[in-house]
Amino acid sequence: MPFSELKIATRLYFSSEGNHRQSRPAVRVALAGMIVGVMVMILTICIVVGFKQTVTSKVAGFGAHIQLVSFDNNNSYDLQPIEVPDSLLASLAAFPHVQTVAPFITKTGIIKTDSTFAGIVLKGTDYWSFFASNLVEGSVPAAPNEVLLSRYMADRLRLGVGQAVNAYFVDGSDYRVRRFKISGLYDTGFTQNDELFVLAPLSAARQLLSSPPQPAHSANPSDSAQCQTSEEVFFSGVEVLIDDFDYLDQVAEDIYFATVHWIDDNGYNVYYVQTMKEKNPAVFAWLDLLDMNVVVIIILMLLVAGFNIVSGLIILILDGVQLIGTLKALGADNRFVRRIFLIQASWLIAKGMLWGNLLGFGLAAVQYFTHLMPLDQATYYVSFVPVAFPWGWLLLLNIMTVVISLLILLLPSMIISRISPAKVMHFE
Repeated sequence: MPFSELKIATRLYFSSEGNHRQSRPAVRVALAGMIVGVMVMILTICIVVGFKQTVTSKVAGFGAHIQLVSFDNNNSYDLQPIEVPDSLLASLAAFPHVQTVAPFITKTGIIKTDSTFAGIVLKGTDYWSFFASNLVEGSVPAAPNEVLLSRYMADRLRLGVGQAVNAYFVDGSDYRVRRFKISGLYDTGFTQNDELFVLAPLSAARQLLSSPPQPAHSANPSDSAQCQTSEEVFFSGVEVLIDDFDYLDQVAEDIYFATVHWIDDNGYNVYYVQTMKEKNPAVFAWLDLLDMNVVVIIILMLLVAGFNIVSGLIILILDGVQLIGTLKALGADNRFVRRIFLIQASWLIAKGMLWGNLLGFGLAAVQYFTHLMPLDQATYYVSFVPVAFPWGWLLLLNIMTVVISLLILLLPSMIISRISPAKVMHFE
């Protein structure tokens, strides 16, 4: 851009007379509108992404990103046991983006106290990271006879850390009684899971698992030899956690094709690959709706910011009618004059973007560190508004806002071509 145009526009904007013009109420309103628009868009992205990440991590904490269970799964918590040889665990851990592979066991039962009882799902696992991060009292189980209860269940049954409780498990026509000691309490905010799950070490849950009469095996003789072990190890399934949720479907597909050839004596598939989205369709359908809300809010805020910056440019042009007439009288063409006012409007955009980013990131940072804004945990699964900073999306948002604002300015700048130097001089 020619230096003369930039010099004139900068001098007009930053001179004392220019500052007086920018302080006009209409220009202030236009600038404030853009600041608010940018701030709202940044907060919207930070909050929605933070909310989706938090809810997704809680869903994955209970059931992992991917589960490998029996193909005869009847959608109950008493899953048909499957054989899980070490070779299978090693092959699952070798897939790209797989972070953790953990066998698990689930068994339905009843916890009974002197005054009340409650149906439970005992989950045996050796993966405690998620529940350790959601502990509210005590510690994770360290001994086979220790369990972890939710605070919801503990309040309902009037139990506390250190107390012992009896649990009853039905196995066909027989039942088994286990006495557990409560080592700690957790609270994830997922009431439908908190009111069911009791967590125990995997070794304790294995004592309650009944093995199927015939072990599953591969139809391929070489695979069968590789998969057989001296001691058959059965679990309810295997949980797979990945390091990037965007690769969920890809990893699930890789695991499916790696296990699809494992069949039983009747020629049926042994393993069924199930993702967290398939297990919790309602939750993820709700989260997908948030994406639509983000799109709508960003479009509305871009329109607001664009309208305000156009208003600011029109005010600048009306304020500079005499200057436009003088420049045209001196031989300046419409393109030259238009660029001067576009540069001034660009300074307004830069100022709006700067303050909008400062306010947006500032408020998001305050919420991130202080959790000032609460939420109803029973409804939203979290007790405060979660915030994340997806820097790639935020950078793209800023670039898109600047580009769209500059493109919108091209149309109102055409007003300059309609201003006649003779009429301006006549009224002056």
